[in-house]
Amino acid sequence: MPENRKTGLLIGILYIIGTVSGVLSVAFTGTMENSHEYFIQIASKNIQYMIGSLFILCMGFSLAFIPIIAYPVLNKQNKTLALSYVVFRGALETFTYISTFVCMLALLEIGKNVSELGNIGIIIINLRESITLATTYVFSIGAFIFYYILYQSKLVPNWLSIWGIIAIISHFITGFLIMFGLQTVMSTANLIMNFPIILQEMVMAIWLIIKGFNNKKNENDV
Repeated sequence: MPENRKTGLLIGILYIIGTVSGVLSVAFTGTMENSHEYFIQIASKNIQYMIGSLFILCMGFSLAFIPIIAYPVLNKQNKTLALSYVVFRGALETFTYISTFVCMLALLEIGKNVSELGNIGIIIINLRESITLATTYVFSIGAFIFYYILYQSKLVPNWLSIWGIIAIISHFITGFLIMFGLQTVMSTANLIMNFPIILQEMVMAIWLIIKGFNNKKNENDV
């Protein structure tokens, strides 16, 4: 199997694992709330909440390996941007996912002692929300770099990389809208603005699994 084909296959699989893990983490943990009842709910469903936390860790590690695997291919196209991609999505983004996982474990323990640690729990929830917001920015910058390299190098068809660039800009904007209180993570507007990048990543994952990266830098669009 050609190297670019093998690299594309691995990246496509990791994208799917990361996305599915992210969706399952939300399904198992639900939406965060700054309330006494939320901590009690965590304590009563501690196994479910723990599984959801592990899915976040699985998502983080899956996505962290993508820039590592892609680096040898991207480095041949643009060394500076390839290294920047590894820093943002391989290092910084992974750190935010691990931090989120730690916060969730802390909330699980607080749920067992909510009468004594309730106020600390609210602080940790606020911290987790801030980390989630930071993840949005780090992910957006890293993904933009990735799609720009793909567009520049023709490693995938231009329509796929342009779709990624437009979709990730939409995702990046949601971070500011949430930060200024204009929408929430689970609001309909936020879900609509994030749907294009979710769909694009799944389409690209399938494309890479089937066809891999183009072997020729100037290969015509499909």
